[in-house]
Amino acid sequence: MNTNIKAETSDKLKAHQSRIEKDSMGSLEVPIDALYGAQTQRAINNFTVSDLTLPENFIRALLSIKQSAACTNVKLALIPQDVGEAISIAANKLLATPDLMSHFPVDVFQTGSGTSTNMNANEVLCKLANQMAGLSCEVSPNDHVNFGQSSNDVIPSCIHVSAAIAIHQQLLPALVSTVEIIKHKAKSLDGICKTGRTHLMDAMPIRMDQMLGGWAAQLSQQILVLQHLQPSLTQLAIGGTAVGTGINTHPKFAQIVCDDLSEKTGLAFRPNPNYFAAMGSQDIAVNVSGALKTIAVALMKISNDLRWMNSGPLAGLGEIALPALQPGSSIMPGKVNPVVPESVAMAAAQVIGNDVAISIGGQSGNFELNVMLPMIAHNLLSSIDLMSNSLIMLAEKAIQGFSINQANLDKALDKNPILVTALNPIIGYAKAADIAKRAYKESRPIVDVAQQMTDISRDELLILLKPLTLTKGGL
Repeated sequence: MNTNIKAETSDKLKAHQSRIEKDSMGSLEVPIDALYGAQTQRAINNFTVSDLTLPENFIRALLSIKQSAACTNVKLALIPQDVGEAISIAANKLLATPDLMSHFPVDVFQTGSGTSTNMNANEVLCKLANQMAGLSCEVSPNDHVNFGQSSNDVIPSCIHVSAAIAIHQQLLPALVSTVEIIKHKAKSLDGICKTGRTHLMDAMPIRMDQMLGGWAAQLSQQILVLQHLQPSLTQLAIGGTAVGTGINTHPKFAQIVCDDLSEKTGLAFRPNPNYFAAMGSQDIAVNVSGALKTIAVALMKISNDLRWMNSGPLAGLGEIALPALQPGSSIMPGKVNPVVPESVAMAAAQVIGNDVAISIGGQSGNFELNVMLPMIAHNLLSSIDLMSNSLIMLAEKAIQGFSINQANLDKALDKNPILVTALNPIIGYAKAADIAKRAYKESRPIVDVAQQMTDISRDELLILLKPLTLTKGGL
C-alpha cells in the first residue's frame, strides 16, 4: 500500500478513536490524540455557537501566566519542584509548537468567565507534563497547574497581558511608523496648494503639507493616549482568585508572578491595587477599546480624504492619483479603484462595531465578576490587529506613493471665488460677497471680477489673492 494512503488511513482511524477522561461530573469520550481532557471536551460539546476561538496571542499570554504561576509556586514551596519544572517545560514546548491553536478549540462564546479556556490550558499543560519521566507525583490540572489561581483572576489578567504586549509590539510601532511616513510625505509636498473644503464645498486654500500634518497630529495624539493607558493595562488581577479576596493563594504569589512576567516581556506588570475592580469590571479594556475606536475614526477620515482627492479622475476632484494596485472592475476596462482606503475603512467600521460589543461586555460585571470576558478578549485583540495592519497598509500602499495632479489643483484654485475672503479687511464682507457671487455666476477667475468691482490694482490683487500666501494666515 502507498505510504501516503497508509498515513491517511491511520489518521482517519485515529479521528474516530477515543479515550475515556473523567472530571468531577463523571466520564466522557475525548479524541485519543487530544492533549486536552474532560472539561475541555465538555466545552467543545456545549458551545457550538461559532467557529471563532480565542486569538493565538491570548493563548500565548495564558500559557506564559501558567508558566510564571508554576515557577512562583515552586519558589514558595507550594508544589513539588519537579512538578513545577515539568509544567514550565510543557509551556515552553507548547509555545514552540507550530500548530499550537489545534490544542485550544473552545469557542469564544463560552462561559462568561472563560473557565473553559482556563481549564483547557490546565489540561493541556498537565497532559504534557505527565509525559515526562521520573515525576514524584502525577501532575493535576487543578491542584498543580491551577494552584493559587482561579479562572476569575487568570482570564482578566490574560486580557491585560495579551493586549499590553500587542499594543507594545504591534500597534504603537505601526502608529509611529505611519506618522513618520505621513510627515515625510507632507515635507515632500511643502508649498503645494489645493482648494480647502468645508461641508464638501470650496473654502480657503490649504497646503498639502498642512492637510497631511493634520492627519499626523490625529494619530500622534492616539500614541499619547495609548502610552497613558499602558500602565493601567499592566496592572493584573492575578492573586484575586475567586472573588477578589485572594482565597487559596500565597500573599506573595501575585507579585512574584508579575515580576516573572515582566522579566519575560520587558513590560512592567504588577498586581492590581484593587482586585474587586479588576475582576468585577472591565473598565480598562473599555478604555483601551475607546482608544482603538478613535484610531479607527481617524483612519476612516484619512481614508475618505484620500478617496475624495483621488475621485475621478475626470468627473471627480482628481487632485491626487493613488498607486494603481489592481484592476478595479470586472466589466469596465482600465478602471482603477482606491482599494486600500476602502479596505481600511471597512476595518475601521469593524473596530467601531467591536467597541460597541466591548462596551456592552463592560456593563456585564455582575457583583464580583464580569461575565463576558472571552468576547471582550477576542474583540479587543482583533481591534488591535485590525488597526495595526491597517495603519501600515494605508501608509505604505496609499499615502507614501500618491502623486499630485498639479493642473487640477491650479485650475480649481484660479477660479475659487472664496479667495475673496482675503479682501474682507479692505472692502468689507458685503462687497466681497457681491464679488464672489458674480464670479460664481459668470464662472470667472476671482481676480478678474475683483479688478472690475474695486479700485485695487491687478498687481495688488494678485498679491492679496495669492493662494500660497493665504495658507499662512494673518491679515
